[in-house]
Amino acid sequence: MSLVRAEQLVKTYRMGDVEVQALKGVDFSIEPASFVAFVGPSGSGKSTLLNLIGCLDHPSSGKLTVLDTDVDTLNQRSGAAFRGRHIGFVFQDFNLIPVLTVYENIEYPLIMVQEWPAPKRREQVMRLLEAVGMADQADKRPDQISGGQKQRVAVARALVANSKLVLADEPTANLDHDTAYRILELMKKMRDEFGTTFVFSTHDPKIMSEAEVTFTLEDGKVQQEQTGGNHA
Repeated sequence: MSLVRAEQLVKTYRMGDVEVQALKGVDFSIEPASFVAFVGPSGSGKSTLLNLIGCLDHPSSGKLTVLDTDVDTLNQRSGAAFRGRHIGFVFQDFNLIPVLTVYENIEYPLIMVQEWPAPKRREQVMRLLEAVGMADQADKRPDQISGGQKQRVAVARALVANSKLVLADEPTANLDHDTAYRILELMKKMRDEFGTTFVFSTHDPKIMSEAEVTFTLEDGKVQQEQTGGNHA
């Protein structure tokens, strides 16, 4: 059973009197515990696609199923609840909350969406801190750690609610070469350990070389699917 499946997916935006078709009848499927990249030039539809998979937007037509749920059936409230239970996000600019510690940033999704009791939250946060090698930085704030460490925290935050799907929008864009590779290796380790699927929107050749499946988007369509990646 596919984790994500799109059938003739169309997304149209209205900008004034002009209609812009960002996606033009896209078909693809993503399997559980996979490492997938959507690549293509700016304006090709990559970010639109991630927004749809993440239930931040609705398709104009076609069908998109995420974790056996037709996303078109979700309203704003149920979409937010669905994301909180099942989907994590990693952004290129980290999106950590400056006034919270590393520990509190990771714990935040559990407090906001999941009604986890405090002891269970602590156990889960500490498990993720250990997994991403940040347990000794738990009490620091984002401005006290490096860019690579911030992205490690962001990965832990994305996984803390036992997310089966993590959407990563240009997650290595603000990292140097060596740090970017370390983050990608960390994500693969998390995939192997937790069975999480990682889906990237990217221009980064490093991610493209590591992805096991690459979908190339151009002019709102999937032009090709390539299977490869460097398997450990």
